[in-house]
Amino acid sequence: MMKVTRKQRRARQQETRRPGRLWLWGLLAAAAFVVYLTARERSALPLPGPASHYGYQVVNVYPHDPGAFTQGLIFRQGFLFESTGLNGQSSLRKVRLETGEVVQRLGIDPQHFAEGLTDVGDTLLQLTWRSNIGFVYDLPTFSLQRMFDYPGEGWGLARDGNRVIMSDGTSSLRFLNPETLRETGRITVTDAAQSVEGLNELEMVKGELFANVWPTDHVVIISPLTGRVTGRLDLGGLLPPADRAPPVDVLNGIAYDAERDRLFVTGKLWPRLFEIRLRR
Repeated sequence: MMKVTRKQRRARQQETRRPGRLWLWGLLAAAAFVVYLTARERSALPLPGPASHYGYQVVNVYPHDPGAFTQGLIFRQGFLFESTGLNGQSSLRKVRLETGEVVQRLGIDPQHFAEGLTDVGDTLLQLTWRSNIGFVYDLPTFSLQRMFDYPGEGWGLARDGNRVIMSDGTSSLRFLNPETLRETGRITVTDAAQSVEGLNELEMVKGELFANVWPTDHVVIISPLTGRVTGRLDLGGLLPPADRAPPVDVLNGIAYDAERDRLFVTGKLWPRLFEIRLRR
């Protein structure tokens, strides 16, 4: 029998191991190539561009109660529903669009400064500024069904499918469960990587969130998924100078009629409410 030397035995062992090593190196090389291709594809994707700037066209002008310190506004069942603020003057209202007539009104306890408003099913949700409580009303009757609490200030409200969106005057938006009204998450609103402070009254329009920016006459359009500002609208010249005398305050109040694709805006103590159409 031929004698196998130690050197030959080692060489054979290396030959046996080499295919495993080659397979491992091949796997690593393939993985690296996939990572490279993925990175190249991502780098080829367009980066988020700057926010679009919109103009507007006034379609109609309607009367608005100049004593209404508008904090929340929605359109439902052919009527405007409005939350008005100030301690001792806060209210929940049902308003006839064409005439500005208040056809139903509920006064809020003077200790509360009413804020944002939205609807969930056959109920209305209304925030208060610094009382840390909100109210749930039966929509047809305005009867109080229950109250809910939240930390911090309450500013604006909107409804996004299965979520309620709440602003608190900062750059943050809170998401609430529509049944429990407990917070489920938050996002920060940014424009070109800068946070947008003063988010106030909110309204969902065709899948995007419109927000008044306090204390300006500007509206930002926000992606509710990412918090990124996709559009800006300057309504500083909307209210005629003759109607700007004190105590008229800033723009605040956005309502959308999804059925007829109509967008309404007004302001705190404004004598007019405007139907507008956005223009690029």
